[in-house]
Amino acid sequence: MEQRYSHIELNERCEIYRLHADGISRRRIAAQLGRDPSTISRELRRNALPKSGYKPASAERMAMARKRRGSKIERLSALKTYVLDGLAMERTPEQISGRLRLEQSEHSVSAETIYAWIYGPDGRRQKLHRLLPKGKSRRGRRARRTHREPPIPNRLPIHMRPTKAHLRTEPGHWEADLMHFSGQRAALLTCIERSSRFLLTTKLEDKKSKTTIDALAGLLKSMPERIRKTITLDNGGEFYQHQRLPLRAYFCDPHAPWQRGSIENTNGVLRRALPRKTSINKYTDQDIDDIMWTYNTTPRKCLGFHTPLEAIVKSMGVALET
Repeated sequence: MEQRYSHIELNERCEIYRLHADGISRRRIAAQLGRDPSTISRELRRNALPKSGYKPASAERMAMARKRRGSKIERLSALKTYVLDGLAMERTPEQISGRLRLEQSEHSVSAETIYAWIYGPDGRRQKLHRLLPKGKSRRGRRARRTHREPPIPNRLPIHMRPTKAHLRTEPGHWEADLMHFSGQRAALLTCIERSSRFLLTTKLEDKKSKTTIDALAGLLKSMPERIRKTITLDNGGEFYQHQRLPLRAYFCDPHAPWQRGSIENTNGVLRRALPRKTSINKYTDQDIDDIMWTYNTTPRKCLGFHTPLEAIVKSMGVALET
């Protein structure tokens, strides 16, 4: 059943005051009003006066004043500039919020506050949702279509993959995929290291298995041998010749792309710069390298808001020059 949220009104505040004064628990008050217990707790905490406690009239005035005050981001010009700059640099609200904390900025803001501002009246007027990685006008998930994939010879299922690869406890375990573009033979090969989220990518003239495996082997051989242990692939025909790779390949279950969540998320982020209708052949190798550099120098929440470049360098035991 669909749930709709509505703000607490004055008549409900009067009832909250009466029940709370009678010693009724917040959970029972919530049940009687058809509200969530956290809503009642938040109402009593935010709209109570320091000395006289919770009063319906004063609670109503405080709530209205807070509503008219607007978003914290709109009130603080320095914070607004930082958030807009972060969005322009293709950072997500979580990355912007986390980086503020990491840098110990005088201003802080939660990711949810940034999302609320983007999808609120001010953000919608400026169409700020277009600056998000997915660029969706509404928040939520979209269904994906699936299709049958050709069989892979000597296929090792993902369930046989080493535990360290699954837990991301050591570097050297990779995921790879192809980004396809509408009506084109060319594609973009993407390869990401699971523990650091470090991205390697290159253009392909076609999607044939030999072309794909040759390019993927070249990308992997550009990395030190000690961080080349396993790679996880999907069941596409482009990976038919996987046995020619310089490491052991494992395959996710059919119609289970979430088992390669890192590369799926990465491709979603790259779609911002390379939509499906992009003419990929018009992009030079330098253009692709610039997109890859932007990705590898963007802070990630899963890395404690450090960048993939910082993470892979640390795993290799090399000092990163600043």
